[in-house]
Amino acid sequence: MPAFRAPPLGLLLLAATAGGAHAAPAAPLPARCPADAGWDTPSAPHHIHGDTWYVGTCGITALLLASPEGHVLLDGGTAQGAALIEANIRALGFDLRDVRYIAGSHEHFDHAGGIAALQQASGATVVARAPAAEVLRRGRSGRDDPQYGVLEAFAPLPGEVRPIADGQVLELGPLRLTAHATPGHTLGSTSWTWRSCEGRECLDIAYADSLTAISDDDWRFGDEEAHPGYLAAFRRSLDTVAALPCDILITPHPSASGLLSRIGTDADQPLAAPGACRAYADKARARLDRRLAEEEAAAPPR
Repeated sequence: MPAFRAPPLGLLLLAATAGGAHAAPAAPLPARCPADAGWDTPSAPHHIHGDTWYVGTCGITALLLASPEGHVLLDGGTAQGAALIEANIRALGFDLRDVRYIAGSHEHFDHAGGIAALQQASGATVVARAPAAEVLRRGRSGRDDPQYGVLEAFAPLPGEVRPIADGQVLELGPLRLTAHATPGHTLGSTSWTWRSCEGRECLDIAYADSLTAISDDDWRFGDEEAHPGYLAAFRRSLDTVAALPCDILITPHPSASGLLSRIGTDADQPLAAPGACRAYADKARARLDRRLAEEEAAAPPR
């Protein structure tokens, strides 16, 4: 098989005439997102490394992994952000209809809200671990989600979701993506790793899911009686992320890993950094410990 070469970037003019079912911005996008960017502030698409492209917004990551046999899309943004993701894919010269699989990080409206629209427009198969798949079918989390009381509902998926297990590999042509169960932020939280080659340089990319211990007012991470095993699973997830093969760290919110300062023509930080996943997990561990201490301090006297 001849070497696959991605289409050139061309003009990053995301016009409404780009095609597809969604409207798209009609003006050129700046190379860098503004400091006050929101989740759905449009971002220009960027090449990351090898087969991997950034097609998300300024506030929410979406990744396209391209191959001659079809593409994999990781995360679908918000309901509003789906149009921006589709426009970015087309602006790069790719066809949304060549997306064969859509997978994701976790089952919240800011990352999964656009999946139904993108699945309908592409015909792709959605892949998820069992706890996330259940939420994707319903379009709403249950009380087993720490943020249940403050989450917005999103469009449920009309069809089946292909299950994937911890450690299972999603294969498409030369693409090999390994799913890693990393529950904590949600039960269905999933991190992904793959090997990306550009010429002779091959690097491990880790799409490490959110590790923040945040919740609504009713959830306590340290309440073993109400949530048996949840805290222990969260701590195992931190260990898992710390040990991921990880030359390049990417996170569902690009700001959590400084991603947008590491890609694009005006990047001012190195793309790859040794120990990035371990540092990401260590910071999350410190935040979790602070949260547990706060819960303990706020608990009524026994």
